[in-house]
Amino acid sequence: MSAWVQLKGLDFSYGAVRALRGIDLRIAPGERVALIGANGCGKSTLLRVLDGLLRPAAGSIVRDVRVRQALVFQRPFALRASVLFNVALAPWLRGVRWREARERARQALGRVGLENLALRNARALSGGQLQRVAFARAWALQPDVLLLDEPTASLDPHAKREVEALMADFASAGMTLVFASHNLGQVKRLATRVVYMEQGRVLADLPVHTFFNGPLGETSREAELFVKGELG
Repeated sequence: MSAWVQLKGLDFSYGAVRALRGIDLRIAPGERVALIGANGCGKSTLLRVLDGLLRPAAGSIVRDVRVRQALVFQRPFALRASVLFNVALAPWLRGVRWREARERARQALGRVGLENLALRNARALSGGQLQRVAFARAWALQPDVLLLDEPTASLDPHAKREVEALMADFASAGMTLVFASHNLGQVKRLATRVVYMEQGRVLADLPVHTFFNGPLGETSREAELFVKGELG
């Protein structure tokens, strides 16, 4: 299967701090890849490199330029404006005419079950509702790949279930998902593949069943400890 993106020997640094070290990674269309590891292991940085927000200091990254992608942050930003405006702004900034952008926004809000809140001030929403607005904003861009940075962090259980349902719905429609998560139950439910990271390196890259049911081998001892809750 052709790759959406392929990384070889990729490094990234924040000043003197090396956040990514020698990353080799290939992601094919339709995969659901979970990035896991302790805080500071490089998951968020890798997502931003994949989205093109950060440029690697070394190594190579090759993308299929025909593929559209969108990134949903852990804490989505909202302008002090209507929910509809916040969603429509994303495709408009990508060059879509405003009338079409508003129509896409209405459809996207319907997709995430928020059409009745279209005219509400986005900053008046709950955390779970705002995360669903972020999904709608991403969907309005009509992406082939959705990148998500801890999409259910700090949400209550009901909101987490709603967001997970959206992720599953998008994946069932053929969208490629790459998401960072500390929730191993979520990873088991949604991922087809697990990438375990530590100190900027990929230490394990395995199908989800193999990762959780092991054994992973000596090179992935840290991953086994992480799954058991002894690291993190």
